[in-house]
Amino acid sequence: MTAIYKREVKSFLTSMIGYVFIAFLLAVAGIYFSAYHLQGLYTQFSYTLQGMLFVFLIAVPILSMRVLAEERKTRTDQLLLTSPVSVSGIVLGKYLALVTIFLIPVLILMLYPLILTQFGTVSLRTAYTALFGFFLLGCSFLSIGLFLSSVTESQVIAAVLTFAVLLACYLSQGIASFFPETAAASFLAFLLFGAVLALALYYMTRHTLLSVITFAAVDGVFIVLYVLNSSLYEGLIQKLFDILDITALFYEFSNGILDLTGFVYYLSIIFIFLFLTVQSIQKRRWS
Repeated sequence: MTAIYKREVKSFLTSMIGYVFIAFLLAVAGIYFSAYHLQGLYTQFSYTLQGMLFVFLIAVPILSMRVLAEERKTRTDQLLLTSPVSVSGIVLGKYLALVTIFLIPVLILMLYPLILTQFGTVSLRTAYTALFGFFLLGCSFLSIGLFLSSVTESQVIAAVLTFAVLLACYLSQGIASFFPETAAASFLAFLLFGAVLALALYYMTRHTLLSVITFAAVDGVFIVLYVLNSSLYEGLIQKLFDILDITALFYEFSNGILDLTGFVYYLSIIFIFLFLTVQSIQKRRWS
């Protein structure tokens, strides 16, 4: 794992991708920092971090798109899969390399609240709590990008998929408002979810029978629950989108609240998508 980690970090720092990512984040941070704090005279550093969220959705796909997709395209993944390193070690090494590159601009951003103290009173505790939440959010985004990079050999497709998924999470509250809160609407949406899940399983395994069984089992459960108690589905879409709203808990950190729920939530996202990445690679290893 250590060798893979060092190789990945070196590849980022000897190519333009790592420097573009770092420069892009710091340039956007500088713009918001000047606008909010040096000109607008706001003392809460979290305003800068909140302003960076949307452009962060663009920066993460740029950094993560090549990590596994390029290996798959050039067939160098076969060397990794036949090496004595476990698949989990490969995934963890690549993920830690991504986190290391992301950590560089975060460490530089730690200097910004200290700059503000030269012009007035600033709550450093609130500023660094917000920065910690920003780091956790970024690590979660990177785990999603790593997984989506593992399901395709095209860097462009990996970047587009990552941006689309992150954007959907970012806009989840707005998307949820388009759906009625009726039980019937939620029921139909979950039936569609069962179909999408079966198609995704077929794409990953190419196993028709397994996909059909999954579709029948998942949608069968949804139908039985709806028949027994349809009220369970009322407002269920909105509750689901609340869970998918990854950025919501970041605002707790930005208010200076070191939220244990948010900490566990982000660690859970990281674990789930690293696990899915391992399973995606394992499928190709034995296919």
